Amino acid sequence: MAKKLQKIIADLEELYGTPKPPKVTSPYELILYEAVAYLVSDEKRDATYDALAERIGLGPVQILEAPLNIILEVLKPGGMQPEGRLEKLRKTALLYMQEFRGSFAETLLLPLPKAKKAFMKFPSIGEPSAEKILLFSRTFPLLALDSNGLRALRRIGYGKDEKNYSTCYRSIREDIKDEIKEDYDWLIKAHQLLRKHGQQLCKRSEPFCKSCPFTKICVAYKEDKLSTLF
Repeated sequence: MAKKLQKIIADLEELYGTPKPPKVTSPYELILYEAVAYLVSDEKRDATYDALAERIGLGPVQILEAPLNIILEVLKPGGMQPEGRLEKLRKTALLYMQEFRGSFAETLLLPLPKAKKAFMKFPSIGEPSAEKILLFSRTFPLLALDSNGLRALRRIGYGKDEKNYSTCYRSIREDIKDEIKEDYDWLIKAHQLLRKHGQQLCKRSEPFCKSCPFTKICVAYKEDKLSTLF
């Protein structure tokens, strides 16, 4: 089916409802949003990000000049390794000031491969996160996938080479390129819905297949290959 993915997204929207617009959409703030928390719920990440904005500020100078103990206090509710997250925030602020001169205006005009490479200079920003930045900032119309969305699509049957995350990610992106809508609203919604599906039903271990609307088309379910995947 040429537009199978569009039907999947429509079914996910019927299942979960229409997602709210993303909390953060500017490239610099998306990088901060990624760095402030680690392995926590969206609610805790939002709360940690909001606390940083309120108590420290989001500007690079504000982050670099803030007392370390205060930033640590802000970051602790955001999960494990607060010291590591503090270092990521400071590195992000410094790199943004020094190499990018406090603006991504020129970066967003680059061709896609170079734009992704520029964002991947920042701590914890790999190819999927770089693509999410370019999608949420409405710079390139592509379907970025987090590990939850990637896992859901891989189990359904998109992509290959699941032993290597980067290879799997790229193979899925290649498979879906002719099935997406080049519409930012649809692409952002698709990212959010696939992520939610991977979090709630298509879990890494012990997925809730009996409640899933895709068992008839899910390759992993039909072949009983629901081993952990990313």
